[in-house]
Amino acid sequence: MAKSVSKWLGLAAVVAAGGAIYRQRRQLIARLLKLPPPQNKYSVEPNMHIPMPDGVTLVADLYRPTNLAAAPTVLIRTPYGRKNLNQFFATLFAERGFNVVCQDVRGRFDSEGHFEPYVNEAADGEATLAWIAEQRWSNGRIGMWGQSYVGFVQWAAASAGTLHLHALLPAITQSNLGGPNDEGFMWLDRTLRWILLLEAMMDDSLTPWRKMGLSYYAPVQNQRIAPGTTELPLANADEAVLGHPQDFYQTWAERFQPDDPYWQNVDLRGKVSEIDVPVHLVAGWYDIFLQGQLADYAALRAAGRNPYLTIGPWTHMEFPGMLAAVREGLDWFTAKLKREVGATRPYPVHIYLQGAEKWLGYESWPPPAQETPFYLQPLAELAANQLPPESPPDQYRYDPADPTPHLGGALLSIEAGRADNRPLEARPDVLTYTTQPLTQPLTIIGHVRLRLYVHSSLEHTDFYGRLCDVAADGRSLNICDGLFRIKPGRGQPQPDGSLLVEVDMWATAYQFQPGHCIRLQVSSGAHPRISRNLGTDDPIMHGIEMRVAHQTIYHDPAHPSALILPLA
Repeated sequence: MAKSVSKWLGLAAVVAAGGAIYRQRRQLIARLLKLPPPQNKYSVEPNMHIPMPDGVTLVADLYRPTNLAAAPTVLIRTPYGRKNLNQFFATLFAERGFNVVCQDVRGRFDSEGHFEPYVNEAADGEATLAWIAEQRWSNGRIGMWGQSYVGFVQWAAASAGTLHLHALLPAITQSNLGGPNDEGFMWLDRTLRWILLLEAMMDDSLTPWRKMGLSYYAPVQNQRIAPGTTELPLANADEAVLGHPQDFYQTWAERFQPDDPYWQNVDLRGKVSEIDVPVHLVAGWYDIFLQGQLADYAALRAAGRNPYLTIGPWTHMEFPGMLAAVREGLDWFTAKLKREVGATRPYPVHIYLQGAEKWLGYESWPPPAQETPFYLQPLAELAANQLPPESPPDQYRYDPADPTPHLGGALLSIEAGRADNRPLEARPDVLTYTTQPLTQPLTIIGHVRLRLYVHSSLEHTDFYGRLCDVAADGRSLNICDGLFRIKPGRGQPQPDGSLLVEVDMWATAYQFQPGHCIRLQVSSGAHPRISRNLGTDDPIMHGIEMRVAHQTIYHDPAHPSALILPLA
């Protein structure tokens, strides 16, 4: 079904609004999604001008159910253009009794002002919500919907403390979308793809197909971003990709420190627990923001809220994930904006169990699980609950001039998701540890961790872990992964000079099948998904010197390195 939905949505995205063919395709997708049948005809009022407090005017299109004098409203604020896919999504909501305001954010497309990512979204979102609440076609009940940056703007508007917001559905996003992460590295691949996408979408010199290629088609993108992935210093990577400096990227380069006030002002993690608006989070197991989205869920739960959570087998760019956000959004807004009893599902948490290919319902995340150590063994083996014997450590050499690459995983690209990792595992700078073939299914649901006893010849280096499922034919398919960046003061020093580190390998729900093996990869990079560690203490955006690291991984009774899996 997913392939059919993707095919028809791709066609619908390039068809202008109106016309029998467009309506037929939209209706087909609605049936495939099992949406309730359309209840309303709708009209479109384009190019509505919404004033901001500082005098800037933002432009939006209004989709209205024609048979309702006043209705609840869904607000979509986007930097990607209010037409095309957003137009398609808006019609699905409008046909089912919601006004939809689809707005270009400041400085994008028809909206005035200067686009500086993240900075103006709280104030502009608050002002837009207040404007909607005053309109004759609004009944005062307003929700926000959307994915990625269109999800972040929801957190931003809610963080302003507005009284005009009654429900959120942030999909494949998180409350701290930009800036340095807690490990101190840069998400290089997705940053370069994003600045390329933003520029291509508004370049009128490009043909529509060229715009589509630069925005979404990985082979075309790969060619354009390749010079930026190897550029040093990283402060110049924007010019290597675009052919000129990008103003906001240069601001980021100058202020790429987590404690810089610039980033603290747009890091909304501390505000999540204060937001008392019903929230339904939609995520994907291979999405670039899964880790942060689960942290937002945990913050809401810790504050006594009852958020809903849906996690499917999606990557960031997959249409089935986008369509799931529509389906869940219709149910959520029917319950929270229309106040219809019974519109939401019985279980707040709905997750897809990969491998078993089925959905599971829970009261909360993560569900109960038994954390089980799979200890690294000599001869590249991995064994559950079995401490390793005395054995020499494993070693490898990491050279940032020839960085360990990535394959698949969480990317801002159609190349994201599961991939055969055998080419990666054949490299001398990648270690693998593998169990014996399983004799029965083994299910893991929850957060995956890696406890490693390590030593490096450098004070500044990385250790990366990846969990894979090895099929009977030898294919090694990635499930989840994570990286720990070492610098003085990070990790737990051991008496013998080694260091204990714990790698957050994100989360998953996966069932390994009989005859398959569990595999752990250990390396020191995933370039260019993650910016390579140059081996120095130079600022990440300005370093150019590279140093080779000689890495040691211990597995003996005194250094019981282990992959920790949440067995369901």
